[in-house]
Amino acid sequence: MGESKYEISQTAYVKLVLHALKHKNFAVNGILVGRLKQSPASEDNNNINTEAVEIIDVIPLSHAQLGLLPTLEIAITQGEEYFASKGDRLSVVGYYHANERYDDLELGSLAKKIGDHITRYCPQAAILLLDNKLLEELPKGGSKKPVVQLYTRDASKVWRQAGSSGSLGVRLVFKEPTANTVLWDYITEGREQDVVDFDEHLDDISKDWLNSNLFN
Repeated sequence: MGESKYEISQTAYVKLVLHALKHKNFAVNGILVGRLKQSPASEDNNNINTEAVEIIDVIPLSHAQLGLLPTLEIAITQGEEYFASKGDRLSVVGYYHANERYDDLELGSLAKKIGDHITRYCPQAAILLLDNKLLEELPKGGSKKPVVQLYTRDASKVWRQAGSSGSLGVRLVFKEPTANTVLWDYITEGREQDVVDFDEHLDDISKDWLNSNLFN
């Protein structure tokens, strides 16, 4: 069996973390957008093919009513239509979630339910759970480690953290190694206040749910 690699871009990682920081007193969530690719066998992985999921971008979804599937469906539909129009072959490949409480590091039933829903679109879908303790340290110049934990669904349809029993051979990697450095720069600029999630767009359609100018 080959390994499964989930590769997250700097854009996706920074955007989802800034979304969580903007609403740090709330639970937040969003959609992972990307593509599937098959990495060729090489000496580095003992001539075993590696299945890779590239997480290219994210759609910040909500910071209040996280469990509304109609809102999720609207966001998925609009996201799919937008990225299809660009011809980038991008689609929904997963979900991200931050719990409300600082000490809550568990993947809860709501996140699993939404993750299960997204696997209908993408069987290889992942869930990224933000680590609230590491997230709290970021504005203080804390750890350079990723502040997200990767979960995938095994053959028994159980969500397991990467590297745990049942999820060996699954890993998350940064596409750009400078992602945490860039994130720190944006935090010092207070750029998290510029992030717009889909809830805010539905309240005021003039707000850009794609966050097109976030990195300008």
